[in-house]
Amino acid sequence: MAKAQARYACQECGALAPKWTGKCEGCGAWNSLVEEVPRSGPPKGLGQKAGRRGGPALDFVALRGKTAGPPRKLTGIAELDRVCGGGLVPGSTILVGGDPGIGKSTLLLQAAAALAAHGGTAAYITGEEAIDQIRLRAERLGVADRPVGLAAASSVRDIVDSLDSAEPPDLVIIDSIQTMYLDNLDSAPGTVSQVRGAAQELIGLAKRRGFVVVLVGHVTKEGLIAGPRVLEHMVDTVLYFEGERGHQFRILRAVKNRFGATDEIGVFEMSDRGLVEVPNPSALFLADRDDPANAEESGGRTAGAAVFAGIEGTRPVLVEVQALVAPSLLGTPRRAVVGWDSTRLAMIAAVLDARCGLSVGANDIYLNIAGGLRIVEPAADLAVAAALVSALTETPFPADTVVFGEIGLSGRVRPVGHAEARLKEAAKLGFTEAWIPKRPAGRRASSGGGLRTIEIGHLSELVARLSPPRRRLTPSGAARIAAAP
Repeated sequence: MAKAQARYACQECGALAPKWTGKCEGCGAWNSLVEEVPRSGPPKGLGQKAGRRGGPALDFVALRGKTAGPPRKLTGIAELDRVCGGGLVPGSTILVGGDPGIGKSTLLLQAAAALAAHGGTAAYITGEEAIDQIRLRAERLGVADRPVGLAAASSVRDIVDSLDSAEPPDLVIIDSIQTMYLDNLDSAPGTVSQVRGAAQELIGLAKRRGFVVVLVGHVTKEGLIAGPRVLEHMVDTVLYFEGERGHQFRILRAVKNRFGATDEIGVFEMSDRGLVEVPNPSALFLADRDDPANAEESGGRTAGAAVFAGIEGTRPVLVEVQALVAPSLLGTPRRAVVGWDSTRLAMIAAVLDARCGLSVGANDIYLNIAGGLRIVEPAADLAVAAALVSALTETPFPADTVVFGEIGLSGRVRPVGHAEARLKEAAKLGFTEAWIPKRPAGRRASSGGGLRTIEIGHLSELVARLSPPRRRLTPSGAARIAAAP
C-alpha cells in the first residue's frame, strides 16, 4: 500500500494544499499552513467500479417512528434550558464559545452540578486546568458536595474508552475542544485537523451512547470560534456567551439550534457566587431609569435616551438606547457605537439629514445600548432615531413611552413582527404609551396590552412630535415637519 502523502491545512479556513506556501490560496492568510498526515484510505469497497460488490445496503425507515424519542433533560438552570429549546436532547452536541474570562467554565460547572442535584449524572473533563483548580471553583460556587465526576485528560482515545466502557453519564463537558488531540494525527492540539477529528469522535460517541456532550470552544480576536468553520456545522447547537468584562450582565445567545428556536437568549448576572439567573431582564436593564442621579430636572427625563421594545428569540426585552450628539472638531465626524451596527447608524443619520432636514451627520455621534446587550434586529431603527433627535434637539423623550419600527431609505417606517408581545411586555413594566409603525389598511388594531399607541408612518412625524427647534432645520425639512400631523 502506498505511503500516505503529507498535506498542509490552513488554520484559518481549513483549505488543503499539497505543499507549504507562505500564503493560503483559500482565505489569503499568511503563515497559516500546518503540515498534517492524513488517515489511511477509505474502507474496502468504497470507490470501486459499478457492478462490483460494495458495502451493505442502507435500511431506509419512515419519518414517524414506532416509539417516541427520549425526553429532554432539564439542567435546573431555567435560562440555559430556555436557550437550548426547553432542555438538553439526549445524543446531542452543544458548542459553547465566548471571550476568555467571560464565565463559560463557571456556567457549565454550575449546570453539571444542578443536573446532578436533580438525579442526573454529569462528568466534567478538563484539558486546561488541574483537578484542584476545578475543586477551588466548585467551593467558591457552593457546589462542591454535588456528585459530579471530574477528570483531567487531553487524549480523545482515553476519553472515548472511559465513556464507552462504563455506563455513560447523562452530561459530559469537554473544556476545551482546542486542547484535545488524537494520537493518530501528526499535528499539535488546536490545529484544524485535531479539532475536526476530536470533535468527530466525541460527536459519534455521544450519538451512539445517547448522552449530551458540551464542547467549550475558544474564540479568535474577531469573536468567532477558533478552528475550522465545519465544527459549527457538525454540532447540533451553537451558543455564544456575550458580555463586557466590566459589566455584571452576561448574555447566552443561541445562533444555531436543531432542536429549538435560534436567536434565543438567556440573561445572567455575575456575582461572587457565580452566575445568577435573571428571569426578567427588561426590569433589570431599565432598573436605573428612575434614579434621580441619572436624570435631568425636567420631570425625571433625560435627553438622548429612548426605550426600545425588542424581541430576542421568543422573549420580549426592553432596553434603553442612549445617544449623544456633539459638535465635531475634526474634518471627519466620529462615530462610536456599543451594542449596535455602526453601518446602520450611519444609514439612519443619512436619512435624518436627507429626508427630515436635520444636521445630524455633521456632528460626532455616540450610541450605546444600556446593559451590555447587543441588538441585531432592524426594529430598533426608530428607537435609535428617537434617541438621536432627542439628543440633537435637547428634547427629553417621554419617560413612559416605548418605541420600535424599521426605517427605510425613503424615511418610511415599516412594520415589524411580534408587535403584540412587545406591547404586552411594555405594559407589564408600567409604560403607558408606544410609538409604533403605521398598520396596513384593513388590519385589526392591536389591543397593545392597554397601552396608548401612536402610529408613525414617516420619520418626519417622529421629528415633529419631539418639537425640534427651527434653527436646526433646512427650509425643506421645516416644510415637511409643518405638513406632518
